[in-house]
Amino acid sequence: QAQLVESGGGMVQAGGSLRLSCATSGLSFSLATMGWFRQAPGKEREFVAAIYWSGLSLYYADSVKGRFTISRGNANNRVWLQMNRLEPEDTAVYYCAAKRSAGVGVVSSYEYWGQGTQVTVSS
Repeated sequence: QAQLVESGGGMVQAGGSLRLSCATSGLSFSLATMGWFRQAPGKEREFVAAIYWSGLSLYYADSVKGRFTISRGNANNRVWLQMNRLEPEDTAVYYCAAKRSAGVGVVSSYEYWGQGTQVTVSS
């Protein structure tokens, strides 16, 4: 059974940085599209970033483009989200997700999810 475990969340001041990590097991990680999503209180879960199995195709939401970077290590079954120049609007629970099909932004298309890690950015 696939498991995804996020870590690296926390509290940071605006302008600061955090690096989220997602450790996976029980899935064919090297073939999976990996994504990061976030959900703020009272809002729907939204797409943040995704990376295809090869690591060569990267996708970002417009709101994080230029500030966040997604990467993956197929040798250790991990995916990371480097978040720089954080803003209070980035405050949310961040989720790691995996899928075996193409396409990146649709929440319902992802088959496996982690439990999430809280990111809080103070102004």
